[in-house]
Amino acid sequence: MTVPAASVQLYSLAAELTADMAGSLDRLAAIGLRQVEAFDFVDRAPALRAALDGSGLTSPTGHAPLLSDELWTPAGSIPTPAPEKVFEAAAVAGIQTVIDPFVDPARWLTAEGVDDIADRLNAAAETAATFGLSVGYHNHAQEFVASFDGETAHERAVARLDERVKLELDLYWAAVGGQDVPALARRLGSRLIAVHVKDGAVIANPWAPGAPDLDPSTLAQTHAGTGEVPLAAALRANDEIALAVIEYDRAPGDVFEDIAASLSFLRAEGLAR
Repeated sequence: MTVPAASVQLYSLAAELTADMAGSLDRLAAIGLRQVEAFDFVDRAPALRAALDGSGLTSPTGHAPLLSDELWTPAGSIPTPAPEKVFEAAAVAGIQTVIDPFVDPARWLTAEGVDDIADRLNAAAETAATFGLSVGYHNHAQEFVASFDGETAHERAVARLDERVKLELDLYWAAVGGQDVPALARRLGSRLIAVHVKDGAVIANPWAPGAPDLDPSTLAQTHAGTGEVPLAAALRANDEIALAVIEYDRAPGDVFEDIAASLSFLRAEGLAR
């Protein structure tokens, strides 16, 4: 098995990062991380790059919207920048693959909507290539609600993607979407470059028809290896995974201690280096 490098999605410590970017990254480095995954980097790329360099960290991947005019956040929707601006910022921050983190669930409910998502990702990949970058897509659970001719919306989109478009599989949200997570990780083959390592109770899909709106504060997420998601089996199912990205949508305690606990699990099991 090729052992992925450990990383952490900085959204997990959004408040701490805003309060003290350099200090937060120093603490992640002290925990033993060498990579992170940036978010909200477009308007602070120079500061992020300086803080990363100062902490001895790199951010090979980063999250930014590429397919939507607005992006949902817990604080409300915000307008999204043009892809060219995103890629310029990514290059400054040292990010190599820009990953779209969320597309409106309604767009995943029709074949036309899914095909449009794939087309937009392919176009983004073309633009990114002019900056020497690549693009990817990160799932939640809305991609697994609708099916077309026996394929989930996620499968339909993947089948229509240019080979340059990469995938990051959120193992927790795939489980919430009712997927056999190790089997899905295996099927995605060389396109799968990263996974989000996230654990906890597998809830009902909040994007299924008639489900109540998702309240992130109710998510009972736990340290990796202590919940219901088959993290180890999924990571062992695909040797192409380069990054095991720890994430908490809602950390159960002190976020740095929570990240350290998940990192310890990954390394003790030989699932990340």
